[in-house]
Amino acid sequence: MLVHSAAARRLVWAVFFLLFVPVFALPLLVVVAASFAGGWSGALPSGLTLTHYRDIATGDALTALTTSVLTALAASLAALTAGTWAALAAEKLGRRSRRVLDALFLLPVAVPSVVVGLALLVAFSQPPFLLNGTPQIVIIAHTVLVTAFAYQSVTAALARLDPAYEQSAAGLGARPGYVLWRVKLPLLLPSLTAAAGLCFALSMGELSATMMLYPPDWMPLPVQIFAATDRGALFIGAALAVALMATTLLVLLGVSRVRTRAAHR
Repeated sequence: MLVHSAAARRLVWAVFFLLFVPVFALPLLVVVAASFAGGWSGALPSGLTLTHYRDIATGDALTALTTSVLTALAASLAALTAGTWAALAAEKLGRRSRRVLDALFLLPVAVPSVVVGLALLVAFSQPPFLLNGTPQIVIIAHTVLVTAFAYQSVTAALARLDPAYEQSAAGLGARPGYVLWRVKLPLLLPSLTAAAGLCFALSMGELSATMMLYPPDWMPLPVQIFAATDRGALFIGAALAVALMATTLLVLLGVSRVRTRAAHR
């Protein structure tokens, strides 16, 4: 922190907590409290219970959570592959072509996700690409929505990469494929894992496009949370939201450990 005075540091921390707690932390704490509430008539929940968690453990919530995890894993892998390949290809293009490629990858982020869902619904509702009503169309939608973040992350990492490593390997007679696989990609591994974690987290929370595309036998957890709160089951919805947050955080912690190890190699 670039503040040298003790009083100024205390002031900065006070302003930080005044902004962070009510805007970011308090809403999440309210959701956690609601997941244990039997009722909420005052400022605090009453009748604390684990019933909501028992209900979601024996219902369709585990299936929905598994669906969300599988969708996020598939979408993250596809997005990371496409984004990395495009970033490596863009590195060899001219400035104008690179701008066109940047615009193409950022376009799904620039428009509302419900528009992406509608576009995929129209595009894949007729043969020979009839995917409407299948899990594949949900995975494609999530991939389209998160690939831009993988592409931007890898592009930024490539811009920071010292070209001397690649040039040294090529000067020693290594083929381009060997240089890519054994030199460039290992150096990019911390950024690749960070991009994978970001894509996973975004996919786990995606709702708008998913609502338009999901089949009844492939309902991700955010859709179930929306359905629960829409019918007035707010405490059940809060328990489902906590399960979603906990699963996402556990995966992100695992990705962070992998990234830390990769950075210290």
